Amino acid sequence: MKIRIIAAALVLAGVAASCDTNKSVTRVDEREQIDLSGRWNDVDSRLVAAEMVNDGLTRVWLQDFVEAEGRKPAIIVGLVRNRSSEHIATETFINDIEREYINSGKVRLVQGGEFREELRAEKADQQNNASLETVKRFGRELGADFIMQGSVNSITDANSKTKVVFYQVDMELTNIETNEKVWVGSKKIKKVVE
Repeated sequence: MKIRIIAAALVLAGVAASCDTNKSVTRVDEREQIDLSGRWNDVDSRLVAAEMVNDGLTRVWLQDFVEAEGRKPAIIVGLVRNRSSEHIATETFINDIEREYINSGKVRLVQGGEFREELRAEKADQQNNASLETVKRFGRELGADFIMQGSVNSITDANSKTKVVFYQVDMELTNIETNEKVWVGSKKIKKVVE
């Protein structure tokens, strides 16, 4: 019993010693650029998403589609592969891209991936559990005309005092029916960390 009490006391003492009580936390505006490590961060994600979407929406494919079809195109954002040497939250980047598309007002955005499957499961559940007046029917989804996909790559070069991190984000927009690439964009970021 004494051994257990001593062991518990030692564990508690170790936990208490490892806690740094001298830290302070300051809230800052979420748009403020803070780059501590030189790694991909929220600012990179937001700026690259805005630049990619804005570039894509100014190209001829959009005008050609609207003239030919008489409506806004429906886009789905697919996979963005992380091929970099670090962990990058690609879901956050995808969310930034989707926000830019929606806020542009120039396209319609279709739900994809796991969220689409959750919507379909809800629709299936409604078939048995919702009133006839409110049940949502199958076969009424908006089919996407285009899919945006891409990758994030990085190269790191370092010596004992300085590190250079280079990111290249490559995205492409493809017509789902014809597999024709209608837009290809690339954004490069280079950071020096000393």
